[in-house]
Amino acid sequence: MILLGVYLAAVNLLLFVLMGADKRMARQGRRRIPERWLFALAWLGGAAGGWIGMRLWRHKTKHRSFSAGFPILTLLNIALIITAFRIGWFE
Repeated sequence: MILLGVYLAAVNLLLFVLMGADKRMARQGRRRIPERWLFALAWLGGAAGGWIGMRLWRHKTKHRSFSAGFPILTLLNIALIITAFRIGWFE
């Protein structure tokens, strides 16, 4: 259970930081982080961190796939974690 918490904290922090880094790279006209990487991390449990980063840095907020996708993936991540606990995966 502690390992799950550490994993979720790490993946959320990573996506949060990457959203800020991608915003910075966009402003500097540098090569960007591929959107598929951002979504992959969101699918792997980091959606909440990405959503917070998106809102904080106002990054990709006009992209429907992000503005709707990250909140939906956050709810899905939460539902999967609750389900995993209910069926006893983390006892």
